[in-house]
Amino acid sequence: MSAPLIELHGLSRRYVVGDQELYALRAVDLEIRAGEMVALMGASGSGKSTLLNILGCLDRPSSGVYRVDGRDTTSLDATELAALRRDRFGFIFQRYNLLPQLTARANVEIPAIYAGVAEAARHMRARKLLARLGLGERLDHRPNQLSGGQQQRVSIARALMNGGAIILADEPTGALDSRAGREMMEVLLDLNRRGHTLIIATHDPHVAAYARRVVEVEDGRVIRDEETQGAAPASPPAALDDMRAPAPSTRAAALWPRLVEAIKMAWFALLGQRLRTALTLLGVIIGIVSVVMMVALGESSQRVLQEQLKDMPANFLEITPGKFWGDPDAAKLQSLTAADVDVLRRQSFIYSITPEVTASAMLRLGSLNSNATVSGGNEDYFETSGLRFEMGQGFSAQDVSAQRQVVVIDTNVRKRYFGDQNPLGKIINVGKLPCIVIGVVAKNLAMESPGAANRLDVYMPFTTVGARLLGNSRLNYVEMRFREGLPGEAVERGVEDILKRRHHVKDFSIYNMEKWVQSKKVFTDTTTYLLGAIGLVSLIVGGIGVMNIMLVSVSERAREIGIRMAVGARRSDVRSQFLTEAVVVCLIGGVAGVIISFGVSYLVSFFLPREWELALSPSAIAAAVASASLTGIIFGYIPARNASTLDPVEALSRD
Repeated sequence: MSAPLIELHGLSRRYVVGDQELYALRAVDLEIRAGEMVALMGASGSGKSTLLNILGCLDRPSSGVYRVDGRDTTSLDATELAALRRDRFGFIFQRYNLLPQLTARANVEIPAIYAGVAEAARHMRARKLLARLGLGERLDHRPNQLSGGQQQRVSIARALMNGGAIILADEPTGALDSRAGREMMEVLLDLNRRGHTLIIATHDPHVAAYARRVVEVEDGRVIRDEETQGAAPASPPAALDDMRAPAPSTRAAALWPRLVEAIKMAWFALLGQRLRTALTLLGVIIGIVSVVMMVALGESSQRVLQEQLKDMPANFLEITPGKFWGDPDAAKLQSLTAADVDVLRRQSFIYSITPEVTASAMLRLGSLNSNATVSGGNEDYFETSGLRFEMGQGFSAQDVSAQRQVVVIDTNVRKRYFGDQNPLGKIINVGKLPCIVIGVVAKNLAMESPGAANRLDVYMPFTTVGARLLGNSRLNYVEMRFREGLPGEAVERGVEDILKRRHHVKDFSIYNMEKWVQSKKVFTDTTTYLLGAIGLVSLIVGGIGVMNIMLVSVSERAREIGIRMAVGARRSDVRSQFLTEAVVVCLIGGVAGVIISFGVSYLVSFFLPREWELALSPSAIAAAVASASLTGIIFGYIPARNASTLDPVEALSRD
C-alpha cells in the first residue's frame, strides 16, 4: 500500500479566550491517500471547518503533527505554507469567494499569477478549464453576472488552475439549490475520477453519500471513520494528464510580469471602489498641486533675485566717512583722501578703485534746463560702478589729473537733450561749466537707489567736480572691487587695517556688498524652503488621507486578502499589492496634479508682478512625481504590512 498523502497524528487546535482555553480539535489522528474522496461530517461547531483549514494550511495546529506527502507542515514558515497551498491545494468555498471586480477568467488565473505562470499560458489554461466546466461563453462575465452554480464552477476552475492535486471543498453545495447541488457533486465526482484527491466538509448526508469514505467529527474529535458505498469508483483514479498545470516561470524571469500583474490588480481594485479612489486622489492632487506651485514660486523668486543681482557685484566695497553708518558727524569729516585711494590701489587684492564726489547741478543746453546729479570719479569709475557704455568712452587718467571739463551722460540725459542725435563732441553746461560729451552709459539700477530710473545723471572727473564745481577736495565715498574668489570679510578687514594705520583712528565705515547679496540669498532661500514646507505639509495631509483610506480598505477587503492567501499568495504578494495600489493612486494623483498645476500657474500669473514668470520647470515636475511616489511608499507601507500579516482563516471569516 502506498504511503498516505495526508497524515495527522495527535493534532489539536485550541484558542485562548480570556483566561480560558477552548479546544476546536482534540488529538485527531487521520490518514488520507492520494485519489480518495473523503467527506468530513459534523454539525456546526463540531470542528470540521477548523480541520479543513488546517488541512489546507490556512491554519496551524496548536500541537501534534501534520504531514503532506511526508513533509511536516508544522515546521514551515508563512512563505513555505503559501507555496504549499499554491502548488498542492485547490479551495472551493461555500460562498464562492470570487473577487467581484474581476472577470471569470481573471478570477481563475489568480493562483497562476502567484505561481509566476506566463500570461499566455494562464489565459489558455483558464479558457480550457472554464470551457470544460460549461462556461466557455462566460469568460468575461463578472461574478454578479453569473448564477450561483456558475460562480461555484468558476471557483472549481480556480482550484484546478495550478493542478489542484488536493481539492478542499467547504460546503460546496450549501448556497445552491438541489439541482445545482447535484450538478456540482457530479463535477466533483468527475474530478475525483481524474485523479484529484477530494476532501469535502459538509453537514448534509446527501453530499456525504457521494464519497467513498466518511469521517465524522464531534466536539473536536473523530468519532467515526469508515468507507461507504459512495458513487466514486473503487478502481485506481485516472492520470491527471489533461489537467496538468502550466510550468511557472523562473523567479528572475517572473519579477517583471509579477510587477505588471500587481499593477493590473491594483488598477482593478481601485476601479472597484471608484468613490473611495476619487476621494483619495483628491487629497493627493491637492498635495501635489501645492508642492508643484510652491516649488515653482520658489524657483520664480530665485530667478527674480538672480535678475536683480546679475549687475550687482558681490566683490564690491564702499567706504564712507563716519565711525559707523548714520554717524551724524560724517558730513564734517574729511577722513577720505585721494592719497588713501592711491595706497589702496597698490594692494594686490584690489581689482579697481575710484574716489567719488557727488553734487547737484543744473544742466543747460540751449533753452533746456534740468537738475541733474553729478558724480565724480577717476578713470576706474565706470568699471567699478558696473556702468555699460552705449557709445563713446570714459575719462582717462590725463583727464583726471588735468581737471578737464569732459562729461559722460546717461541715457536719460541723452534722450532729453539730444533726442536721436549723436551727442558725442557736443557741449553741455554742467552748472557754470561748459563740458564736452565724451560718452553715454546705460543705467545700472541694481547699484542705484529707488527712483534712479528717471533721474538725470552725469559723470565727470572727481578733480573737476571738486575743484571747479564745488571748490573743495572732499571725497564723499571710495568705491572698490576686489579680485573675484577672495573672501569679502578678509578683504574688508585688510582695507580697514590699512586705513586705521593711515588715519590713526577709525573715522570711516565700510559697506560690504557681499554681505547684502548673501542676506538676499538667505532670505530668498528661506522663503523657498518655507513655500516648500507648506507644499510638503499639504502633501503629508494627502498622504495621511491615503494611509487612512488604505487602512479602511484593508479592513473592508479582509475576505479578499484571505482568498488571495488561500490560493497561494505569499505575505510579500499581499504587501506588494496594497503597496502598489497606494503608489498607483499617488502616481495618478501626481500626473493629474501636474496637469492641473499648469492651469493654476496660468491663472496665478495674472496676479503676480510681471517679472515673476511662474513656469513649471522640469525640477518642479520631477519633485511632484518623486513626492507622489514617496507618498505612496511611505504612507502605503503600514496598511500594506497590516494586510500581509492578517491570519488567512480570520480574514476569510469576515463579511
